[in-house]
Amino acid sequence: MPDASKPSLVRAFDSAAIAHAAELVAAGEPVAVPTETVYGLAVDACNAEAVARIYAAKGRPDFNPLIVHVRDLTAAKQLGVFGTVECALAARFWPGPLTLVVPRTTDCPVASVATAGLDTIALRVPGHRAMQALLAETGVALAAPSANASGGVSPTKAEHVLATLHGRIALVIDDGPCMEGVESTIGRVKDDAVEVLRPGPVTAEMLAAASGLPVIGVTGSEIVAPGMLASHYAPGKPVRLGAVDFADDEFGIGFGSATGDYQLSAKGDLTEAAARLFDALHAGAADAKAKIAVARIPAEGLGAAINDRLSRAAV
Repeated sequence: MPDASKPSLVRAFDSAAIAHAAELVAAGEPVAVPTETVYGLAVDACNAEAVARIYAAKGRPDFNPLIVHVRDLTAAKQLGVFGTVECALAARFWPGPLTLVVPRTTDCPVASVATAGLDTIALRVPGHRAMQALLAETGVALAAPSANASGGVSPTKAEHVLATLHGRIALVIDDGPCMEGVESTIGRVKDDAVEVLRPGPVTAEMLAAASGLPVIGVTGSEIVAPGMLASHYAPGKPVRLGAVDFADDEFGIGFGSATGDYQLSAKGDLTEAAARLFDALHAGAADAKAKIAVARIPAEGLGAAINDRLSRAAV
């Protein structure tokens, strides 16, 4: 592993940087790479020792499974069992910010530590050029949780990665801010419905339209996918939600007409707000004010994913 006294190496996205990243992945080292959602910490999903290094670098509990990224649906079907509905969802939303939880194939080579010993696997085909380039260069499936210390605010910029993983990883590929800004929607087909295990950019309405099935919330307490822990995305200080004004000791995160120290979207645009959400929480964490307060965010559409992250940050 890299010497913890040395800073992580940040390289701008290009073919040489991807080649370097692929060499590190082949050597079992985690590398941070952007996706359209957040920056991920990628290793060969079939290398159990390398996957264990992700858990160690993040301080992540080993009962919390990882998302495995692949190039396309054909590659996904080598690892997981896809029914008609899953194929329809993949055809509509891949590549993109949707993760599907499906049964593992009987000969699935992914390390069991990556799936927390479960008989299911969380699969996604990312749309970002950097992650796709790394998948192509390595030729392997990549387990890639968010590139931050476990439980903290997810990274949407290279500097966010360094805020908690400085010295713990060998390389960060910098390709600017992530477009979506919140992690992928996670869903699975269960009892003739689509169960949303984690809200994200692909909304319940979009899932219903693509699947032809009703969409439901989480129906059990088992941790079968990332982002299901009650406390997550924590900025390290108290967070108050639904604020209409901000106290002097609060870093105010505004939305619409509610202005503060950081504005998610002055025009009340939920897509813009989602893209800026984690940057706002990072800014609040770094600010001298002792607390963070966030303006009310509408619950419809993408607002469900934003409010999900905020509610876990406030626990």
